[in-house]
Amino acid sequence: MTQAAEADGAVKVVGDDITNNLSLVRDEVADTAAKVDPEQVAVLARQIVQPGRVFVAGAGRSGLVLRMAAMRLMHFGLTVHVAGDTTTPAISAGDLLLVASGSGTTSGVVKSAETAKKAGARIAAFTTNPDSPLAGLADAVVIIPAAQKTDHGSHISRQYAGSLFEQVLFVVTEAVFQSLWDHTEVEAEELWTRHANLE
Repeated sequence: MTQAAEADGAVKVVGDDITNNLSLVRDEVADTAAKVDPEQVAVLARQIVQPGRVFVAGAGRSGLVLRMAAMRLMHFGLTVHVAGDTTTPAISAGDLLLVASGSGTTSGVVKSAETAKKAGARIAAFTTNPDSPLAGLADAVVIIPAAQKTDHGSHISRQYAGSLFEQVLFVVTEAVFQSLWDHTEVEAEELWTRHANLE
């Protein structure tokens, strides 16, 4: 039994707890997203629509967010691959690797960026750390001013680990997709034709 559990084994979460923490998450995401430099994001968005394929690479929850972004970019009509999938081809010159790491030091993500750079591909990165190895490899960097997952005593966020980074990463990638779509005359019905029909 954990300290959070009562003697009868039940955790006494009540509605007020949920209300308070919904407000916490909402406010932290809104405050942090407002601090992201929109010009950095615009540069990254322009990289996405340059000629070439788009590859995404991330670890853990950041990687899951990039998978969602990859889906939306596919709906938009781009050729998108997720690093590590069995059908993902080799990246090459002219392609874009979209990566995310809060610390900017995640070994597998940095290695992917190094490999892509050697192949002549462009790198676009999301991170909290502008001085990180990942940021140093990138042609376009978006700094998300959230706590790193190892910063357990941070005043930046009351949430656990890298939650705030991952939440804002999702919001920013959604804003990128929406902004790209806004600059087209493509109807939602056309995007819908690219949704998966094998489920």
